[in-house]
Amino acid sequence: MSENTDCRQSCPEMRLLPPDSARLDNAFPARWLVWLVALLFVFAGLGSPGISDNNEGLYAEISREMLVSHDWRHWVIPHLNGLPYLEKPPLLYWLTALSFSLFGLAEWSARLVPAISALSCVAMMLRLGNAIQRPRAGRLGAFMFITGLGVSIMSRLLMFDMLLAACLTGALFSGYRYLTEGNPAQLRWSMLWLGLGILSKGLVALLLYLLVVGVFLLSIAGLGSALFRAAAGMLRPDALALLLAIVLPWHIAASLAEPLFPWLYFVNEHVLRFLGKREPHDYYNGPFWYYLPRVMLYLFPWPLFVLGLLGRQQPLLAAGTATLRRFLFVAWLLPLLFFSLSQAKANYYLVVVMPFAALHLAIALENRGLQRPAVISWPGYAIAVLGAALCLAGWLRPALTDKPLQISDVSLHTLLLAVFAAIGLLGFLCSLLARRLTAGMGAYLMLPMVLGAFTYSVVMAMQPLETAKPLAQWLQREASGHEVYLYRNFEDISSLPFYLEQPLHIVDSRSRDLLWGNRLKPSSLMCSDNEFNAIVQSRKKIAIIVMDRHLQAFRARPYAARLQERKHIGRLTVFMD
Repeated sequence: MSENTDCRQSCPEMRLLPPDSARLDNAFPARWLVWLVALLFVFAGLGSPGISDNNEGLYAEISREMLVSHDWRHWVIPHLNGLPYLEKPPLLYWLTALSFSLFGLAEWSARLVPAISALSCVAMMLRLGNAIQRPRAGRLGAFMFITGLGVSIMSRLLMFDMLLAACLTGALFSGYRYLTEGNPAQLRWSMLWLGLGILSKGLVALLLYLLVVGVFLLSIAGLGSALFRAAAGMLRPDALALLLAIVLPWHIAASLAEPLFPWLYFVNEHVLRFLGKREPHDYYNGPFWYYLPRVMLYLFPWPLFVLGLLGRQQPLLAAGTATLRRFLFVAWLLPLLFFSLSQAKANYYLVVVMPFAALHLAIALENRGLQRPAVISWPGYAIAVLGAALCLAGWLRPALTDKPLQISDVSLHTLLLAVFAAIGLLGFLCSLLARRLTAGMGAYLMLPMVLGAFTYSVVMAMQPLETAKPLAQWLQREASGHEVYLYRNFEDISSLPFYLEQPLHIVDSRSRDLLWGNRLKPSSLMCSDNEFNAIVQSRKKIAIIVMDRHLQAFRARPYAARLQERKHIGRLTVFMD
């Protein structure tokens, strides 16, 4: 008898489904449709927008420098603009550098890792649905996950969080199956995914894993001997050895390569960030409820289907999911509480809970019967009301955006009003169609498709404001042979070195992302006002980029009089000798 017998006996999971389950297994959405939609939402136009400044530019440039360094030490200590960068572990950089080596430097190859990570979540949700004999719930959850507004956006951005979402999903799904099935292979898979999660975004992966597994075990075994036996079963030597073999080598190598690594990485980036005392303070502090509306946006429009679960309705399919629903509830609620308590907040943190939230909702909907009028219609009416309310609010308050942006000769404000109105009309139309179609829920696919097209249009229209690609193209054409400098903040235009394929010289640096790197390894690429003044007087061919918000300070410097304004692009100006 395995060490997990008590846990499995106290919460039986695999009961037989009702006689009509075979019919439900073949109902909407079909497996081929899930994959078709997933590939469309992830890959369509993946390489069209330029690499955006700040986060995407930082991570793309780190991966590029890692690849071209021909120095193994850069694979241990990532470098940004030639300086050590110790904020994050290296797995995303390693995988992105591998993508560059296989496919070349391009926007789509830079975003290939998060795209594949999102598709991995889809695959794992489908696999778990089959394992628990609820394949339709797995397909429905994967369908809602990949078409959710925020998820589809995050799957197309070079950031850590979708990779962490895939690793945490694999770790927790495999851990759940080990606890309910007792198969040691599932525990080894769980530790493998957990190790990759730690290399993806640090100890937050381990903390979230322990929180979810610990509370789940407590909920099903109680405070007794069964809890301790189940917990001890998670400590199999072979599984722990696999975890340590994945995690320890890089952490040891980084500590040996940089003596300050343990403090910068473990204390500053983990403990002090959570407490809101990390230096530099380049993150947002929001209220406790910061993430609540973002739960809706990440999976929009599907969270509104919760309305279809209200009221007294006899479940049609209640068998075999009580323990799983408890696990999924813990798996998305506890990370949500953790991030809500943290003093450092960001929109993208919450993507890690979306696979669990989507599958939890899918099982609840399937249990209640997706073709019931309340389940299938009320969400559409709610969307119609929401669209009308947003449209009215936008009409009464025209200043919905502070960017004077035009999209196909239409102002962004006007386009937003049109989109809000379209959401309302589509919501009402979806309600009507859903009650008449066999695959009623499929009617709601129109909403994420329209929102996706709108988001893509806005991103493409904002290119001059959000990426350095147009600037890089101009510099390569008009400033060939000039040495390129940037005034003050590297983050403002972080994608430029990626497109120029070389680090930038920084004048009077105020960059927070380069702060610690420059302290650890002072670089000749960083120069003071006086040093730059001497460079200008030496008659070198130079071009310096100045953001609009720094123009006044720049023009007050003595060297500004020697430089001529040559080009204004988006939110920056290029001066040349």
